[in-house]
Amino acid sequence: MECDVCGAAMWRWPVPPTAWEEEIWSCSWCHAATHVGGEWFEISRPPYLPIEMRWERAVANGRPAGASHAFGIFDRTLCGIQEAGMSPSDHWWLPEREDACGACREAASVIDDRWPQAMRGADARVSVARRL
Repeated sequence: MECDVCGAAMWRWPVPPTAWEEEIWSCSWCHAATHVGGEWFEISRPPYLPIEMRWERAVANGRPAGASHAFGIFDRTLCGIQEAGMSPSDHWWLPEREDACGACREAASVIDDRWPQAMRGADARVSVARRL
């Protein structure tokens, strides 16, 4: 699948089959997501979010305290850390905080710059729902 934001190839998440299977696709370049299928078979494309609202803080058992990392896609932080059991927390990763990982902050900025201005509006990405 091609990314509707930047045109790069998207990667399909390995989702276990369910009765209402939904495919989740992520762009490895701009990190846009597209959800296909589900109970109502729709194509859902979440809109652009600014850096401070886009990433959750990464958590993992045994992760040393100190730096706060952004949980990206592909089960790793934006700076590339991948640990067993790591997941996004219920809290935003805030790049302006003093404890924010500098490499995550830099990666978030680079990814943000990859979103064209025309694709940043609330209605820029088109979602499609099946009509009954």
